[in-house]
Amino acid sequence: MKKRVFGSDVNLRGTVAVAAVALALGVSGCTSMDIGQTMYNGYVLDKDSLDLIPEGSSREQVLLSMGTPSTTATFDGEVFYYISQKRHRSAAFMKPKLVEQTVVAIYFNKEGTVARRAVYTLQDGKVFDTISRTTPTGGRDLTFLQQLLSGGGGTGSSGAAAVRSILGGN
Repeated sequence: MKKRVFGSDVNLRGTVAVAAVALALGVSGCTSMDIGQTMYNGYVLDKDSLDLIPEGSSREQVLLSMGTPSTTATFDGEVFYYISQKRHRSAAFMKPKLVEQTVVAIYFNKEGTVARRAVYTLQDGKVFDTISRTTPTGGRDLTFLQQLLSGGGGTGSSGAAAVRSILGGN
């Protein structure tokens, strides 16, 4: 007895295989190809809240409409800063890159009322780094060897004096 293979059975299997591949590709195309992550930090600027505090408004009005500031300054007069940042990273292991930043500054005069308002973006100047929580200091950064050879204090505690005493010098 011979088995008979019909041409339509072979075509049907091929058609099913092609349809399965097409369906898999179609479904995979529905997923997002952007595996990155966007993070928002700080104050979300609301134009209506900013409009509620014209020049001459009191400090209390500012706090009621805008909320607690991100930071304040008291150099020439008091200033409230509301800072928002948008950062993006392409993959979970990469360092986030600052994409967008907005700083709303509310300047007060000596009487405690709003003297002026300003909105700054990245294009306006220096980046506020609110993430690192580090303060740069003056002075030089020395390596361990430089510290050892330069001497960290008086002659009794200096590295050079210690080396001289080991070698039998003064």
